[in-house]
Amino acid sequence: MLIVQKYGGTSVGSFDRIRNVANRVKALRDEGHDVAVVVSAMGGVTDQLIGMADQLCSNPPAREMDVLLSTGEQQSIALVTMALHAVGVDAVSVTGRQAGMTTSGSHTRARIHKIDSSLSRRYLSEGKVVIAAGFQGVNEEGLIQTLGRGGSDLSAIAFASSVGADLCQILTDVDGVYSADPRVVPEARKLPEISYDELLELASVGTKVMQSRSVEFAKKYDVKFEVCSSLNNNPGTIVTEEHEAMEAAVIRGVSIERSQARVTITGIPDEPGMSAQILSALGDDEINIDMIVSNIAHDGYARHSFTMHTNDLGRAQASLKPVLANLGPEAKLETEAAIAKLSVVGIGMRSHSGVAAQMFKALGQAVINIGMISTSEIKISITVDETNIEDAARVVHGAFGLDSAPTEP
Repeated sequence: MLIVQKYGGTSVGSFDRIRNVANRVKALRDEGHDVAVVVSAMGGVTDQLIGMADQLCSNPPAREMDVLLSTGEQQSIALVTMALHAVGVDAVSVTGRQAGMTTSGSHTRARIHKIDSSLSRRYLSEGKVVIAAGFQGVNEEGLIQTLGRGGSDLSAIAFASSVGADLCQILTDVDGVYSADPRVVPEARKLPEISYDELLELASVGTKVMQSRSVEFAKKYDVKFEVCSSLNNNPGTIVTEEHEAMEAAVIRGVSIERSQARVTITGIPDEPGMSAQILSALGDDEINIDMIVSNIAHDGYARHSFTMHTNDLGRAQASLKPVLANLGPEAKLETEAAIAKLSVVGIGMRSHSGVAAQMFKALGQAVINIGMISTSEIKISITVDETNIEDAARVVHGAFGLDSAPTEP
């Protein structure tokens, strides 16, 4: 069995942690598995490198930041390889370029274009453990590029696909995907498995286990992976294609997102192109909006509400000021901060009715008022006052029976 493992910065954050990684890899080898490992920079190293750049330049060139930041992973692969040699395991390190990772797009936020894993596959066929640098590649011109947030996870998924791995393990400081954040909902349970679509939705609404782009890549190339802990050997959460049995669970998880703000524009003329004016202004200033609710009032004027991160509220107001002037004298802007978003996700929604009613009934009985509502095929999101978000998460988690969900397959 060929297993690709990914270790994050925390997992290789000290010499003891690196030795732990080496011993875990050795144990897999002793069981007869072929192993490749993708690693991040040691915990804190990337921040140190950014700090060094900031000491020399107030606005470091993105091209040079990629050259600088890529050294963090190169340090890690060399140290992990040395630790494996120390325990008698034949291992070899490869940089992003040597791993055949070709990228495209902008510096510091590149995309994976293609992978030529011939060198890595040759090393694996020779019985070596391959230690590959995550987070980086080179573009068609041979320039180093980094992949941005979640880049090491993406590297691992892509590398696993390119070498035909039987399983990719994303090893972190958490031991799987939970039905809710255990720090908010003490009764949250670890999920034995979850579908790509469910994890994508949870990632989009605040769950921090995996970045969406990594899950999207895994789904596209059918890479089964497991989210598990680098600090113990407990079974993690398998992320895979959905199957019929998964629909038995109506809701798979509950997620919260704090620090949200609502912007409402009233008095919008009911004419074509009005929404485009509003959203274009926000898009031009790179303000990301989330939930959108629009309706036409009885007087013929439209009303648009949308949410965003609180940090973007001031910029949004500035962006919309000239738009309001163009919309006419009836247009008014209202804002509300200190709100949060609660989402429930589950592919079982496709085959079960009454999910929204059950959710809203539970919140009503707990005297928690609902603001905006947004839905997709497998997700329902609402806004509530931020002071109520933790109570709301616990209420909804219990209402769908997630407190008593099984922890193992």
